[in-house]
Amino acid sequence: MTEEKKDRAVSNINELHEQTLTIGQKAADWLARFAGSWTFIIAFSVAIFIWISLNSVLIFTKHFDPYPFILLNLVLSCLAAIQAPIIMMSQNRLESRDRLRAENDFNVNLKAEDEIEAIQRKLDMLVETVCEK
Repeated sequence: MTEEKKDRAVSNINELHEQTLTIGQKAADWLARFAGSWTFIIAFSVAIFIWISLNSVLIFTKHFDPYPFILLNLVLSCLAAIQAPIIMMSQNRLESRDRLRAENDFNVNLKAEDEIEAIQRKLDMLVETVCEK
């Protein structure tokens, strides 16, 4: 790495964050992305519609979850109970990445302030030198 690159305050937080993720964390991020997509909403709506349709049509014969669909309610509750903490884990990780990004921004701002002060000192010296002549 060149001396110029070592001196820089900027770093790619996304790359640093991605390198530290475990398989479980990547799975939680995938689930959070999928659960918040239209694909999930449409597929889940279709699945619920099929479940209710089958149990309504089969109401006169043998059905596995009669009205008021208690088994469906149990499945939905279990899904919500599992899905919510996984999504929260993903959000917590995103929050930690945002903290890293904020810290990086702060370091960049400090370095920029130091560079501006150094340039200002050089300009002041140049002004003094020109004014003396």
